[in-house]
Amino acid sequence: MATSENKPNNMTSAPQAVAYTAKDFKSDQYVRWCPGCGDHGVLMGIQKAMAELGVPPHQTAVISGIGCSSRLIYYMGTYGFHTIHGRGAAIATGLKTARPDLNVWLASGDGDSLAIGGNHFIHAIRRNIDINIVLFNNRIYGLTKGQYSPTSPRGFVSKSSPYGTVEDPFIPAELTLGARGRFFARSLDIDMPNLVNCLKAGAKHKGAAVTEVLVNCVIFNDGAHKWLSAKENRADKTITLEHGKRMVFGADLNRGLVLDGLKLKAVTIGEDGYTMEDILIHDAHEQDPTLHTMLAMMDGETLPMAMGVIRDVEAPTYDEAVHAQIEEQKAKNSTRTLRELLMKSDVWQVK
Repeated sequence: MATSENKPNNMTSAPQAVAYTAKDFKSDQYVRWCPGCGDHGVLMGIQKAMAELGVPPHQTAVISGIGCSSRLIYYMGTYGFHTIHGRGAAIATGLKTARPDLNVWLASGDGDSLAIGGNHFIHAIRRNIDINIVLFNNRIYGLTKGQYSPTSPRGFVSKSSPYGTVEDPFIPAELTLGARGRFFARSLDIDMPNLVNCLKAGAKHKGAAVTEVLVNCVIFNDGAHKWLSAKENRADKTITLEHGKRMVFGADLNRGLVLDGLKLKAVTIGEDGYTMEDILIHDAHEQDPTLHTMLAMMDGETLPMAMGVIRDVEAPTYDEAVHAQIEEQKAKNSTRTLRELLMKSDVWQVK
């Protein structure tokens, strides 16, 4: 009679979840960005977020276009594809549709995605393809040495606008929501906790997720976001939104947002009769984009600029819909090969 000591063990242990670290998502390449460039922080944030998400590097692909930010793929220990200017979203769409099992990311800059790549960007969002778009916004063309970009403010002096630009910029949030975007988040490059949270939320979202990162170009547009990112300004100039929590900000968290008619208004709690109960509660899952758009459009001047996950709404994804349609048609039609298709109709034999 076999005992517990000599009984053969035919049971296989369940596979153990692998705990990844940011190092698992780093390549062996030297990072060739300028010292002080905000892209360094975004790279660290992406690697940290990927490690915490737990998706293996071999099941992750990072696509990029052209620009300083698009060098990111060389520093990732994942699959990567350095494409051509503005076409990263198109390549990412094709990859996710062909390989829905992969976790697909797009690293792109404001010049890459909002100028020559504008159509690909808005249609990837409209289609709701399940990719994670990280939009590096430094308000300048850095790789080509300092021309103004689609996000440069009116009057901005650059090498290509020596007397100041005479056009208004795109606001990435406005463009994303206008393209029927279901997910939009925003972070500063130096705010690592918020950046990682935004990236993780975007990766977990089913559909096109846009995370705008306000990055600094230390060479050609140094201090582009300093009025927001400086320690002495940040508490009053920005507000970090969290789903289900009241919209409060300030060094003492004593200020908040309320609706004044059809407009947002910043108030001080305890003054003019306003209490904490009057402060709006953030609902990132609200289908109606009206309030999300109002929050995303706050500019940090009269109202604090919104950081964190502003919108996170479920909707059917393009890649899943394509595969569902294919399976539906396969169930209705037994034809699988070109020969079968050709032989189904009348056939003439030439002798």
